[in-house]
Amino acid sequence: MEVFTIGFTKKSAEQFFGALRRAGIRRVIDVRRNNSSQLASFSKRDDLAYFLRELCGAEYLHELLLAPTQELLDSYRKHGAAWESYEWEFLDLMAQRRVEERLDPALFEQHSVLLCSEPTAERCHRRLVAEYLQKHWPDLSITHL
Repeated sequence: MEVFTIGFTKKSAEQFFGALRRAGIRRVIDVRRNNSSQLASFSKRDDLAYFLRELCGAEYLHELLLAPTQELLDSYRKHGAAWESYEWEFLDLMAQRRVEERLDPALFEQHSVLLCSEPTAERCHRRLVAEYLQKHWPDLSITHL
């Protein structure tokens, strides 16, 4: 089973939707806490669901179980917490939520992608989610778009 990840920041709509089409994505799992910001451009919740359906034949799902808490986000983005601290706290949150038990692996059986805003996966919680699930679901492979 393969899970993809993608961020929309620093991508044009053509680059973003093109990457999803080339990867054969059929389900976008949005792991952002806030998915309706005006700053999200083409990835604003309702617009994104429409574009995905029309341009990629893909469905949209917002999964807050895989999103950081607002406090955790604020600590990192607004108060300058180190990435390492954020990473540790987020992984602890995933363990507390027992996401590996609460999520159905079938969610990823069709080509699915974890969506967040960061342009690369390096310092993004979508990578942490994918790696966390990979530790608990050994047949999971990860591809960052």
